[in-house]
Amino acid sequence: MLDALLIAEMQDEMTAALHATEGELEIETGADALMALAMGQHRANFDLWHEEDKARAPEVTDAEIARVKRAIDVLNQRRNDLVEKMDAWLMERLDQNEAAPLHSETPGLMIDRLSILALKIYHTREETQRTSATEAHRVRNKERLMLLEEQRGDLAFCLDSLWAEVLAGTRRFKLYRQMKMYNDPELNPAVYAGKQRTTTA
Repeated sequence: MLDALLIAEMQDEMTAALHATEGELEIETGADALMALAMGQHRANFDLWHEEDKARAPEVTDAEIARVKRAIDVLNQRRNDLVEKMDAWLMERLDQNEAAPLHSETPGLMIDRLSILALKIYHTREETQRTSATEAHRVRNKERLMLLEEQRGDLAFCLDSLWAEVLAGTRRFKLYRQMKMYNDPELNPAVYAGKQRTTTA
């Protein structure tokens, strides 16, 4: 049901394919439900990464920064919604031991971290090969790449270990709602205060 290595491989393949097609890649609908959710979640992270890059370009206009900020809010909400959907999907298919110790991080959150690492690894590897960079820059990024790959290996091992413990009944996890407030007009004071001022004017 959950295989960290398979998910990491999918994230790598999808990252390369999205870059090769300039983001014009269709999500594979034939994947099993968990993998399809993980692919959608990785796509949200890919889009989020590149929108954030746009906001940091030195020549970007104020109008473009505003557009990017709104896009980032939407993508970040999608990213978090899909983390919750992965965890909910897993929990619906589990009969967890409620007496087992609680794990503070859910499988969905760990898959999200694997997704970010896949993007960091891809872009760091690019820097190791960039001909316009100095040799020192390439060497420094080779060292960073080794560390990122080690971190991903550790995280994938931890995810598989958690899943084995959950199945064995020696560990459990809960669905943690992110409860983001900034996108909700009823919870963001910068939004509802403006509405109130308009109404009373």
